[in-house]
Amino acid sequence: MSYQSNSRSSNRCRYFIALSLWVVSVSCFALASDADQPIHIEGDDAEIDQNNETIVYTGSVEVVQGTLRVQGDRMVVKIKGDQVERITTIGAPARYQQELEDDQGVVHAHADSIIYHMAAERIYLNGKASLIQEGNELEGESIRYDIVNGKVDASAGDKPGRVRMQLDPQTANSEPSEQ
Repeated sequence: MSYQSNSRSSNRCRYFIALSLWVVSVSCFALASDADQPIHIEGDDAEIDQNNETIVYTGSVEVVQGTLRVQGDRMVVKIKGDQVERITTIGAPARYQQELEDDQGVVHAHADSIIYHMAAERIYLNGKASLIQEGNELEGESIRYDIVNGKVDASAGDKPGRVRMQLDPQTANSEPSEQ
């Protein structure tokens, strides 16, 4: 074995560690207090269907809950009992952002549609999905972001292309160096 081979192995290891830490930081540290905040929803128009327990907002729609913000062209709010169960936002693209704890910055995402499952604190990004934090980016046809369990799953689906990740060298370089 040559030194170059060991160096490549070491670089791959550092890259994997940086990648793992980035995925964990994106998913684990959304502000926990956001889930306890009131939900504010706005749009140009709203149609309430009490029989189906839905509210459809159209025209520059936005939902805000603490630091969480979702924006789009159309939003369907599904209510069960007295609780908001799910918010589906469609846009060109729909957008999501949320502050992270411990000064980890802000997570930004966009997709053709964003489904926010309130009680489970899960966000599904569907259609040209992208999740971005501090210069690092994850892209795929769909991304499932489980805020509570700290898990991000991405899929290329049955569309041509692949899941793609881009890591900012500054983020990777912030890892401890080998002695």
